[in-house]
Amino acid sequence: MKKRIKEMAKKSSYNSYQTVLLHITILISLFTISRIIFYIANLKYFKGIEVLEFLKIFTGGIRFDIASIFMVNSVYILMQLIPFNIKFTKAYQKLALLLFYITNSIALMLNFIDVIYFRFTFKRTTSDIFNYIAVGGDFDKLIPQFIADFWYIFIIILVFIIALVKISGLIHLNYLPVQGRKNYVYQFLFFIIAIFFLIIGVRGGLQLKPIDIINAGKYAENKNVPLVLNTPFTIIKTIGLPVLRKKNYFNKTEELNAIYHPVVINDTSQQFRKLNVVVIILESFSQEHIGALNNIKGYTGFTPFLDSLIQRSVYVKGFSNGKRSIEGIPAILAGIPTLMNEAYITSMYAGNKINSLASLLKTKGYNTSFFHGGSNGTMGFDAFTKLAGFDSYYGRNQYNNEKDYDGKWGIFDEAFLQNYANQLNAMPQPFLSSVFTLSSHHPYTVPEKYKGKFKKGHLEIQESIMYADYSLKKFFETASKMSWFDSTLFVITADHTSEAYIDYYQNNIGMYAIPIIFFMPNSNLSLNNSQIGQQIDIMPSVLDFLNFDKPYFSFGNSVFDSKKPHFNITYINGEYQLIKDDYVLKFDGEQSLSLYQINKDSLLKSNLINKDVSQRIKMESFIKAIIQQYNNSLIDNKMYPDK
Repeated sequence: MKKRIKEMAKKSSYNSYQTVLLHITILISLFTISRIIFYIANLKYFKGIEVLEFLKIFTGGIRFDIASIFMVNSVYILMQLIPFNIKFTKAYQKLALLLFYITNSIALMLNFIDVIYFRFTFKRTTSDIFNYIAVGGDFDKLIPQFIADFWYIFIIILVFIIALVKISGLIHLNYLPVQGRKNYVYQFLFFIIAIFFLIIGVRGGLQLKPIDIINAGKYAENKNVPLVLNTPFTIIKTIGLPVLRKKNYFNKTEELNAIYHPVVINDTSQQFRKLNVVVIILESFSQEHIGALNNIKGYTGFTPFLDSLIQRSVYVKGFSNGKRSIEGIPAILAGIPTLMNEAYITSMYAGNKINSLASLLKTKGYNTSFFHGGSNGTMGFDAFTKLAGFDSYYGRNQYNNEKDYDGKWGIFDEAFLQNYANQLNAMPQPFLSSVFTLSSHHPYTVPEKYKGKFKKGHLEIQESIMYADYSLKKFFETASKMSWFDSTLFVITADHTSEAYIDYYQNNIGMYAIPIIFFMPNSNLSLNNSQIGQQIDIMPSVLDFLNFDKPYFSFGNSVFDSKKPHFNITYINGEYQLIKDDYVLKFDGEQSLSLYQINKDSLLKSNLINKDVSQRIKMESFIKAIIQQYNNSLIDNKMYPDK
């Protein structure tokens, strides 16, 4: 019996080239299956893909998989193909196989983690995730919760790793050493040819430049690009890259500034108003959750208090400038969007000289503070707010009462907001203060005493949205009894959107739709509610409302200034998106990819890129001006007005 098994093993043994080829084939199969799982798990986001488009996406996906596999396995491939007999020793082969199993297990794990993480970012993870972890994201607490909530993903990962090891283990190397000078020459020539094919594999083909993330756009529209890509590829391709490159779309500064200029000069004839300012940033509060901001018959939403407050407020058609909290805070408080692969806070430009609401209002004698119930250091908020000029940061450490800790993320909203109101009451006026809530963050924990109090929706987050809204109501009830309340401008917005259920909020416009609300007790605020606004408009809007009289730098414009252009710009999956004048344009940095008219085509079905040429050229010029001002200002550290 043993003799027969040995004979069978000998018959199924392969030379080193065949072994590598079979291992690569196994990996391509596993990556393809993982893409199918990624697609099925996020079908709600990728729905509407026709059969031919689907085939094109998966064909392109295989190209990116091959490139990724060759990059991950380049050392293993070279180890197996070197023209020396050392590769036929058992110790050497054990080392090579160990490397093969470890590197590819990590690659598969990264691919599958994005099956879930994609729902929060709408993009494949890039290397900035390591900087995000480094600045503090409470990963030590959130990862165990992630594993508990999405345990099935880790079972799938384990199954794939076992399959990798078992199937690869069936491929036996033929341990026949090379003999004779002629055979060595052949082996060396084959090795050179193999290196050539390895380079082609890593480059993703014979084209002039190696394939990059942006090339995925050849196989799918932007919304479906993550389905073409794989996570190991996007991480490897973004490691060590310069975050930005200078742009010179416009050679003349006068021409550039005439189209778009980030230096704001307000009217100096009006007297400055020393009103208090409170900016409330609500975790994951998509517009979808707010009944008053949705014109859908029978839909009441999940924010009864905010709905009632909106009736006494003004608001714009609001959009975020990113998909993560770490991108939202600089946009809201300093007018800085993230138009690059890495969040501003973790980028090489984080130490740039900037102005913010805090630094500018401090010149008017304001006391400034930032509050967040998360652990101090979370996502680098404490470091950023200090750099931005805030006098004080108040986090979980300063709250110092662990009985209100949710066990995962930070202090429950109700308790923290009540404490916040009391802290504001003790501050000297005028003050600027911002608070960032957290209970509507995954894992969406609601205090035990409120279990069953709030209705559940189609999405898991919506119960915690109702709790956060209730907490906001209690805050306003407490604050309204305090002396500073009537002389305070409140700005209420969200850091980013959440998962979506309604179709509109799953497309490339709705996925950024958030509330931007301005409320001041006993005041007749006026604003066009159909006007576009974005997070980077909040700082200039507040300063305009206060009649701030000094120049400052902001990529946004005041929503109260009807003479300024009103737009929204975002960057995801290597492409820019501009919403302006009832149109949305996709631009890859070199050319426009798509153009849609929003009111007539809210689900973005009819691409007008070759039909409405004049509108495309107009928007293309505007977005180029923004990109040039953004890239060059950050690179040159010129994010402030010239004196």
